[in-house]
Amino acid sequence: MDLDTLRAARLRSHRLTAPARSVVDAARHMLAVQAQEFWAGRWALAARATGEPTLRAVDRLFNRGTLVRGWTQRGTLHIVAAEDLAWMLSVTGERQLQKAAPRYRELGLGVEELATSERVIRGALRGGNGLTRVELFDVLQRAGIEPSGQRGLFAVQNLALRGIICQGSIVPRPGGVSREQLFVLAEEHISESTAPGDPAAEMFVRYIVGHGPATAEDFAWWAGVTLGVARAAAAVSADDERIRQVDDGVFVADSMPRRNAAAPAVVALGSFEEYYISYIDRTVACPPELLGAIGPGKNGMVRPIILADGVVVGTWRHSTAVGRHTDDPVPELLTAAGADDADVITALDRYAAFIAG
Repeated sequence: MDLDTLRAARLRSHRLTAPARSVVDAARHMLAVQAQEFWAGRWALAARATGEPTLRAVDRLFNRGTLVRGWTQRGTLHIVAAEDLAWMLSVTGERQLQKAAPRYRELGLGVEELATSERVIRGALRGGNGLTRVELFDVLQRAGIEPSGQRGLFAVQNLALRGIICQGSIVPRPGGVSREQLFVLAEEHISESTAPGDPAAEMFVRYIVGHGPATAEDFAWWAGVTLGVARAAAAVSADDERIRQVDDGVFVADSMPRRNAAAPAVVALGSFEEYYISYIDRTVACPPELLGAIGPGKNGMVRPIILADGVVVGTWRHSTAVGRHTDDPVPELLTAAGADDADVITALDRYAAFIAG
């Protein structure tokens, strides 16, 4: 399909021109949104929902246990609906653990150390307790597991990749944007979780529904699975009524969400935005000459983007520091034929209302 058709279809599947009824519906539709920049992951969901969701409203969904954050794929934090966490990790967790194994050895986190970490952290969190990362590090240190030098981080991540813990309720941050969560026992925090019959196939179908048109190769990148696993999942999904194959290797949702005629042509989206990051070929969303300005850069960062009709035309910045989150976001257009200034301001105003609300 031509680029305009492809972009239009992806904008709809991403709920950017066909917004969901709520932030929860957007999360379930997308399956996972990248969120190591926590503010950006929450904005990614709010930008895909009708109305004017606020940061505090999204935070309440974490406090209620509706949404959680975990290392669901590629060793990277994502926001997912709570009921989807366990079965997604059944597809991606073991491969992430295998890739982390050399680092465990470098840090001296052997079988005994990881077993001790699990025992003491389970004990500290049992009974509905929640602890910050620093508090978990204190638990580890008291048990003789030195958390410095990334040892604490990898010990905690190991438990998360095994589905034992996740990040749940929000830690308040007076005068600023909340940015930290409490770690909780997944088995206590998540009340409902039903595994599909074939988790890998389900993950592929849900990826296509929320990100298509896309290929098995795109899915392999996004999910962090091998190409063999991705192609097998696509083959198993051939008869799934939720998706269909339209071109050689290209899959789309069988029923696309209806486009909202009032959806703005210009939108401002956050760091590591799914519309940009979720594919092998990012030139569909971004002109090749602008890829270097967006990233990933040498530090792995991907900058916030301004889209006009599905094409990156600029980036923007905004501080979430205490006392500065009410400052105006600052745009940087990267092409002269980008978007009208008024449309860019309107797009950034929507984000500003979200982050300060």
